[in-house]
Amino acid sequence: MGLYVETRVRTDLDTLWERTQDPAEHQRWDLRFTEITYLPAEPGAEDGPRRFRYAVRVPPFPAVAGTGVSAGERHRAGGDRVSALRFASPHPLSPLAEGSGYWRYLPQDGEDVEDGDEAGRGIRFLTGYDYRPRWGRFGLVADRLVFRPLMGWATAWSFDRLRLWCEHGLTPERARAHWLLELAARALLVAFCVGHPLALAAGCAAALLVPPSPRTPAARRCLRTPPDRSRAPRLLATLERP
Repeated sequence: MGLYVETRVRTDLDTLWERTQDPAEHQRWDLRFTEITYLPAEPGAEDGPRRFRYAVRVPPFPAVAGTGVSAGERHRAGGDRVSALRFASPHPLSPLAEGSGYWRYLPQDGEDVEDGDEAGRGIRFLTGYDYRPRWGRFGLVADRLVFRPLMGWATAWSFDRLRLWCEHGLTPERARAHWLLELAARALLVAFCVGHPLALAAGCAAALLVPPSPRTPAARRCLRTPPDRSRAPRLLATLERP
């Protein structure tokens, strides 16, 4: 898979599963989506792969929509869980033509947890995904230089926002507000130093290097390369293209 992001979340497995598998919860914390809705399932197929519609809206541009299919394995012999999806967008403004990915939920048996904190058991939550860019050769170059790094950052930032929600009860909406306020404060610091070269250099260094608040989502807190060999789950191979 082309992109990889991992975080450690101190919560129970059911909470993390619900907030990532329920479309209404998922769209609250994931910066990559504005809207996610399941399409009606055929009678008797509610427990199998589900088709969904997603949309991304970045004002002032129109919404870019696509469809996908996802499935999850909630009860596995090792106690872990996994989900997989395939997605595609026919919209000409979408830089992603089609792609696929997976999520893994790996309980860590209470590692790195304070004594008596049973509710905070660590879960390795990770994703691997890749996609085919649109727009031919231009799309390949734009993807390598701009869009793929942006997608990696957005995924990691979103994972940390989810972690804050699960661990500290900080809602995704409040976490975004904290991030915007901190971003504005850093920008004001740099603006205040304009016209004074030494102060401007110090202001830029501070704006870039001072760690974010513990209540502010930050992509830098997530792992971006797999620590061990990571393979797509077999579940992914069973999904049809949307």
